[in-house]
Order: sequence, then C-alpha cells, then structure tokens
Amino acid sequence: MIGFDVHSGLVEQLNQGRSHVDDISDETLNLAISQGYEATDDPQALSNADVIVVCVPTPLSSDGGPDLTYIESAARTIARVASPGTTVILESTTYPGTTEEIFAPLVTAGGLMLDVDVFIAFSPERVDPGNPTYGIRNTPKVVGGLTTQSTQRAAAFYERFIDEVVIARGAAEAEMAKILENTFRHVNIALMNEMVRFCDDLGIDLWNAIDCAATKPFGYMPFRPGPGVGGHCIPVDPSYLSHRVKAQLGYAFRMVELAEEINEAAPTYVARRAWRILNNQERAVNGSTVLLLGVTYKPDIADCRESPADQVARTLADWGANVRYCDPFVPNWLPQGWKGQTLKSETSITEGARGADIVVLLQNHSAFDLQELASTNVAVLDTRNVLSGFDNVEML
Repeated sequence: MIGFDVHSGLVEQLNQGRSHVDDISDETLNLAISQGYEATDDPQALSNADVIVVCVPTPLSSDGGPDLTYIESAARTIARVASPGTTVILESTTYPGTTEEIFAPLVTAGGLMLDVDVFIAFSPERVDPGNPTYGIRNTPKVVGGLTTQSTQRAAAFYERFIDEVVIARGAAEAEMAKILENTFRHVNIALMNEMVRFCDDLGIDLWNAIDCAATKPFGYMPFRPGPGVGGHCIPVDPSYLSHRVKAQLGYAFRMVELAEEINEAAPTYVARRAWRILNNQERAVNGSTVLLLGVTYKPDIADCRESPADQVARTLADWGANVRYCDPFVPNWLPQGWKGQTLKSETSITEGARGADIVVLLQNHSAFDLQELASTNVAVLDTRNVLSGFDNVEML
C-alpha cells in the first residue's frame, strides 16, 4: 500500500511513523508501516497501483466558488502514470457532476479508455473526527461509478475492509449524497442559531425547549445552537452545491444562502453577547481580558479549519479586548485574518481564568475541568450548554 503526496516533508514524517491526523495514532501508523505501507512523493509509484483513491482538498476560491485545482492536478498526474486496468476513485467532496465532467476527462486525456483501461467512480468520505463509535469500517460507504463496471470494481475494493457498501445509481448521486448530508446539517444548525437570538430576547430557554422537543420519538432530530460552524465540510460543501445550482440552472439556492448568512454571523453574535456581559458589569470591552476556551471546530481534536473561534477572536480584538485562549490540542494559534502575533495557549483553565474579565466557552474538550471554572467568580459565556445552574454562567 502506497500513500502519495506532493509535500515531501509530510512524506518524510509519515515514513518516520509520525501521524498528522487526529484519528490515526502513531501506533496505528507504525503498524501499517510494518505491514508494508510506504509514503512517497514520486508519482511514478502510482503506476503499480491497482486502485488509486484520490483524497485531496476542495476549498473555496477567493470569490466563494469551488476550487477544483487539487482535483484537476491529481487527475492529470494519474493520466500520466496510471497503468491499464486501474480503478480510480475520487473521494474529495465536490458538486454533482465533477467526476464525469472534469475529473474523468482529465484522467483519460492521455489515452486511457473508460471501462477498458481505467474504471472511475466517486465515493464520498464520511469520516467523523473524534467519533468514538463510528469509524472507517462500520460507517456505510456510498459508491457510484461512471459505468456499471466502474461501480462494481470500486464497490469490490471497499467491501474488503468496510462492513456495508451502498450502491448509488451513479457518480452524480454519490456526489449529491455527501452534499445533501452536510447541507441538511448546515440548514438545521442555522435554524437553531437564528432561534437562539430571539429566544434570548423573549426570555425563553431554547436549550430546554430543544431537550423537550427531543423526547418525541418520531419526526424530530435535535440540533443545537453554537458559536458557528467549522471544519472542512459544513462551511464549504453547501457552497459548492449553491454555486452549481446558480451556474448551471441560473437561480439561487436560497435555503443554503440564508443558512450561510446566519451561521457566518454566529461568531459575531457570540462576541456581542460577551460584550453585553461585560457591559452589565460596568466594564468596557476595550481593555478587558477575554479567555476563549477551545478553539478547534470540534471537541477533542486539533483541527482548527474554518473554526468559528477565529472570527470571535478577531471581533473581540477589533473592539480592543486582550484575547487569550486555552486549548490542550492547540499549543499555538494564529486565527485566520489575525493582525497580531501567534498566540500561545494557557497551561490550564485555572491559570487562564486568573486575570480574565470573562471566559467564553467555545468548545467543550473532555480535558477541561469545567466545574472548577464554574466555581470561580469570573463571568462565563457558555455556548455549549454544559454549565447551567451557576450564578456566574450565562448560556448562549
């Protein structure tokens, strides 16, 4: 088994048995190395592969549209080096039609013929970082090929190590399945992030209302508000679909655009709530020390991609606050768009809270001793509803 990457530094790190992925320990990586795994930055190594799985980033471009640069580069590399008979599977999340319209033509541009020399399919990744229950093996794998043969070959590959393989009608349906999953979450989180604002103004405990609604055994799935959405999926994937709808059909995907507007505003709303707490204590934001707890986009991982903590920190700093943070997974942090120097994590909540005028809990890492925090006199804004019942704590 070969792992190919264009970054030689990462290749060297992997071959030394040092993992850069939260869910893959060094022990697991070293076990794979002992069983024959090797990382390389030589594309010629792909010529020996029976199956090539493409897992490259699909970020947003500067104008907010899809950036398929990495997918296109990977396809061109495969076209140069793949041997006849290779099955090529794209796993990178993208809009429906990418595999057929962009990826496959580039792979076959060098003369490889579909269903003769190369078999092409799409299978969305469904990894949930930090999930202790569902991993690669027991999470169903959706597979859709450009042809029946391509689907069958890709499915046969995944059936070797995944418990359940789900066959989609085609590549476009498999692409849409992933976009649908994340758009569903994006829209429902936005609904809660909108409701939390007016419930606060109306004096209604939305968190309690959600818990009550969740007792219904049918027709309802609980989502909860928070400081915003983050990671490489929810803030990005719905935008791919929205862009595709507008570009190909000429009209807006209004549900997604509204959800984006609400969720992008959530971090600023959190900062305003912190401002209100300080104001009620007759303190100005300007000159106050604010401690942010947890700056990753999910609990118990080190991934800060698209974390709403970035915008919370920037907004408070722009208002003159002295922003500090504590996160056991992120020893050093440079928020996206940050104008100052790289921040260094406080060693503990106790140390961080000392001298702080307010603490904003953004991510509930299991390593945090939140009861100790609640027992202090410092004001706390809890965006995760894990510290209710304390006089110095205000729920989002």
